[in-house]
Amino acid sequence: MPFYLEIIICVSLLIGGAFLLIGSYGLARLPDIYMRLHSPTKASTLGITGVLVASMIFQSHLKGFLSIQEFLITLFLLITAPVAANMIAKTALHYRINPIEKTRNQELMETIRDRETPKAPQDQP
Repeated sequence: MPFYLEIIICVSLLIGGAFLLIGSYGLARLPDIYMRLHSPTKASTLGITGVLVASMIFQSHLKGFLSIQEFLITLFLLITAPVAANMIAKTALHYRINPIEKTRNQELMETIRDRETPKAPQDQP
């Protein structure tokens, strides 16, 4: 394997590992569920992307053609992580889990909780 590929793979693994470490630390240390959502969705998504890019480069070199399995996994994670975080936040909101006292705009949480689904416009004759 060429030296420049080894360097690219190592740098990608180190960046991915650093993001995963930061995401794990944030998940353990942040005080409430609303803040904890930022760690796994942002930092960990970037960390897994770094590891999968390194794997894609390595497998592409071994096989001799582009390995798209890792690309598809990365794409799936980039699409599903924000959706999962949104669902977790909505669940916490509807179960009335309170944020910490220092959170700004807490008065808006009741407005968001009591929001009704938008109604379809009535057909005009």
